[in-house]
Amino acid sequence: MTASRYQFIASTSLIALIFLCIGWELFWAPLRPGGSWLVLKAFFLLVPLFGILRGKRYTYKWLSLFVQFYLFEGLTRATTEQGLGQQLALGEVILSSLLFVACILYVRATRPAQVEKTAVK
Repeated sequence: MTASRYQFIASTSLIALIFLCIGWELFWAPLRPGGSWLVLKAFFLLVPLFGILRGKRYTYKWLSLFVQFYLFEGLTRATTEQGLGQQLALGEVILSSLLFVACILYVRATRPAQVEKTAVK
């Protein structure tokens, strides 16, 4: 696959993760009726959005570290919640894992060519 495909997968999964976090905490299965302050976790995902859409390599690097918090939250809530909350947590696990892998593969695909160093004798 090419870097543009990895960028598409990362962009799509990031946008889907944003919508999942907003819908989960406001409408579908909030911690408290009427929504919870946990919806703010979606706004942290807006920070790297434009860098990902523009293909900024540095954004992909730090997002691959940052998205692991969403993976861990999803794993925790998937094992502690029941019903719709558990299904949404599994969706968060899948999307954050997909985003993580796409970020890593994009960084590898856009790596600058290594210059071979030859020994001068």
